[in-house]
Amino acid sequence: MNATSPAGALLLCRAEPEAVRPVATLLRERMLLAPAGDGWSVLVPEGRPWRGPGPGVGRGPGPGPGIRVADVAEPVDRVVSGWATALAVGSTWPVLALWWDGDRAGCTLAAGFRRPVGYVWLADGTPAGEDEAMRTFAERLGLDPVLDVQALEELTRPDPDVDARIRLRGLLAVLTRIGLVLPPGLDPDTPGDRLYAAADDRPEAEPVAWTGWRGAVRAELDAVESSRLGPWMRGPRARMLAGAQLAAGLPLVLRGIRHRGGGWVLAGALLLAHGALGLAYDRIRGAGETVDGREWPRA
Repeated sequence: MNATSPAGALLLCRAEPEAVRPVATLLRERMLLAPAGDGWSVLVPEGRPWRGPGPGVGRGPGPGPGIRVADVAEPVDRVVSGWATALAVGSTWPVLALWWDGDRAGCTLAAGFRRPVGYVWLADGTPAGEDEAMRTFAERLGLDPVLDVQALEELTRPDPDVDARIRLRGLLAVLTRIGLVLPPGLDPDTPGDRLYAAADDRPEAEPVAWTGWRGAVRAELDAVESSRLGPWMRGPRARMLAGAQLAAGLPLVLRGIRHRGGGWVLAGALLLAHGALGLAYDRIRGAGETVDGREWPRA
C-alpha cells in the first residue's frame, strides 16, 4: 500500500467531542474530531500507519532486500481495531471502527474491557464474518433487538448486487436510528487522504494531536473525571469522601500509637494520606478552572 491506496477508516464514538478529545490524544496519532449527530463523534485518522511513512521518510532499518521502508504499511483493519480498543478501554462509551481497502471492508466494535467483535465483507460484498456478531453489535450499542437486528442480519446474507461499500452504508443507516449523522463528505470507501481532506474542510472539525506526556496526564485526568468516577474525584462527593477518610484515619493513628499497634498506625496513615490528597486534588483542579483554561492544572 502507498499514498494512493484506497484504504481508509473512521472511528465512531458514542460520546460528545468533549468526552472523546482527552482520550483520543492518548493515541498519539494525527486525527480530526467532529460531532456526528446526537451523542456521537467521529475521528478521522490521517492514515499514515497503513499508507507507509511516505517518500523520504524512514522508520528504522528496512525490512529486507529489495523492499523500501516507504512501501511498508500496516493493514488498516489491524490498526484501527487497536485504536478502537484503546479508546474504549480508556472510556465508558463504545467505539465502532469502520475500515476498507482494495480487497475488503469491515467494522470492529469495542466496548470497555469486553472482547471486541467485528465483521468483514469482501470487496464484492460477499459476507466473511460470523452472523452472531451483528446481534452483539445491537446489544452493545443499544439497538432495537428485533427491527434493528433484522436490518443488521440482512447485511450478512449473500447478495450479488451489493458490494462492500453498500454494506457499510447499510450499517450506517441502521445507526442513524440511534442518532448517528456523519458530516458530509465522510463516506465509506473514500481513500484515507481524501477522507481527511474532506473532514478538514468542515468548520466544526478540530485537530487532535499528541501534546507530550504532560498533556497526556491532563487528558487522562479529564477522561477519568468525565467518567462515572468523576463525582468521587472532584466536587461535593469527593470532598465528603476525603473528609470521611481524614475523620476515620486520625483516631486509628492515635489508637495505634496508644496501643503500640503498627497495623492501626499504617491503616490510619493511609486513610489520612488518601483524604489529604483528595482534598488537595479537588482544590488544585478546581482552582485551574478560574484561570486560563489552557494552563496547568486544567487541561
